[in-house]
Amino acid sequence: MSLSPEILLMFAFVGLFAGAVDAIAGGGGLITVPALLLGGLDPVSAIATNKLQGSIGTAAATWRFARAGMIDFRSRSTWGLAAAAFVGAVIGSALVAVAPVEAMRIALPFLLIAVALYFAFGPRMSDVDAAARMTPLAFGLGVVAPIGAYDGLFGPGAGSFYMIALVALTGVGAAKAVARTKLLNMSSNLAGLIVFVAAGHVVWLAGFAMAAGTIAGAQLGSALALKHGVKLVRPLVIVVSLALAARLMFDPAHPVGQAVRSALGR
Repeated sequence: MSLSPEILLMFAFVGLFAGAVDAIAGGGGLITVPALLLGGLDPVSAIATNKLQGSIGTAAATWRFARAGMIDFRSRSTWGLAAAAFVGAVIGSALVAVAPVEAMRIALPFLLIAVALYFAFGPRMSDVDAAARMTPLAFGLGVVAPIGAYDGLFGPGAGSFYMIALVALTGVGAAKAVARTKLLNMSSNLAGLIVFVAAGHVVWLAGFAMAAGTIAGAQLGSALALKHGVKLVRPLVIVVSLALAARLMFDPAHPVGQAVRSALGR
């Protein structure tokens, strides 16, 4: 498709902001997918192209966190969890035709509200590691792979789900949870991207334009997360989860959105 320089510049600026937010709390797709739609992409192409910029952005954030020593690539569990996210996303992408996507779309806002409530009122977050409640193998197969499948199948909120699982079940501190979330997000984004590339849905020029901004934003966001830790991560996860929940819940296709519009006589 033909894209003007002005539209490409808009994609880059949107990517800058979204990349910074996503590197800290996830939810960058809440910003980038509507921007791609506004730029003229159809819904399938917007989702596919978002996987391109998302893969590049999460790779940039992962690299920044790894340089700071927050991700140990010498550990077999690190590679195992990344592989679980990747394989899960491939399976999820393959199940698009038969999975109950509509039921997931309806339930997702309420799950995101639960995530926000957990971070707001649950156990106090810390940058200090605690005892793990699951072995890496059990966590990878029982938690990371299903979230990866969800990311390949549907997508919104996957970063929040990775984050809460890492904090609650592996005992890592807030900053390390953000770092590892980026690695898992990168793995599941890459799997979804491969599927969309094979199907020919990616608009490469739009994706690379947005990714140019996303790379810079990811560096900024990861630097802020490393500097401020839980003081920044916790409130931003709450805000992003609630914003994403509201965006999905008040969509005209969601029962809540339909009920609200009916009550307002629209």
